[in-house]
Amino acid sequence: MSFQAYLDNIEDRTGLTPRQFIELAKERGLDAPGTKAGAIVEWLAADYGLGRGHAMALVHVIQKGPKISDKHVGSGGTHADPKNELWLDGKATKPEGY
Repeated sequence: MSFQAYLDNIEDRTGLTPRQFIELAKERGLDAPGTKAGAIVEWLAADYGLGRGHAMALVHVIQKGPKISDKHVGSGGTHADPKNELWLDGKATKPEGY
């Protein structure tokens, strides 16, 4: 599953976009420098029932933003993403090519 597919799947499961999760994390102070991934994972599991893999995808966008490594971009593998920037504003507004 690509990184973007993880985020889209989270939206399907929770009804929330990645951008909304970023805002919720800010409200809880979970976007602060030095916040441990485990604290975010615990919150996402308790409040939204997300497993570790899906939660870690959100940890990335909460802590680092939409940019991802070029490692899998266009690689053709199962984890390949078409771009090195993730779409955070929801599937309904996602442009072609994501």
